[in-house]
Amino acid sequence: MSETITTTFPRLEARNLEGRNFSLPGDFEGERNLAIVAFKQWHQRLVDSWVPHLKGLQAQHADLRVYELPTIAWPYLFMRWVIDGGMTAGIPDKAVREVTLTVYTDLNNVTRPLNITNTDTIHLFLVDKTGRITWRGQGGFDEGQLAGLAEVLSKV
Repeated sequence: MSETITTTFPRLEARNLEGRNFSLPGDFEGERNLAIVAFKQWHQRLVDSWVPHLKGLQAQHADLRVYELPTIAWPYLFMRWVIDGGMTAGIPDKAVREVTLTVYTDLNNVTRPLNITNTDTIHLFLVDKTGRITWRGQGGFDEGQLAGLAEVLSKV
């Protein structure tokens, strides 16, 4: 599933794996930002399936930033140091840790405004500097979704 849409990314508090706090969507650093929202640990393989293709898009579009947003139910906030510490230990690349933003919240704060009805897969959102979502996709890498994302990115 891939579609062009217009809605707004919800306001969320996050922290990257280097310890920097973010207020989203305002602290996204690109003119256009691809937020990959994941809900389960095993979703990392789905995220990883996109990474080489997204690096290619970033090379073509200097204004594009890609972020991973592991989204974790707020009761686990008291275990943040363990969860985030485990993720940090598993990611040797500082640049990747800087764009991995953990969100601890009531999951409804993410799923409702983004119209996510299935947390059993990842969801991708192209978000502009104002928080407007201009494209969304879901699931592991798919050529059709990549083509849709590339088309939206080519429109300036």
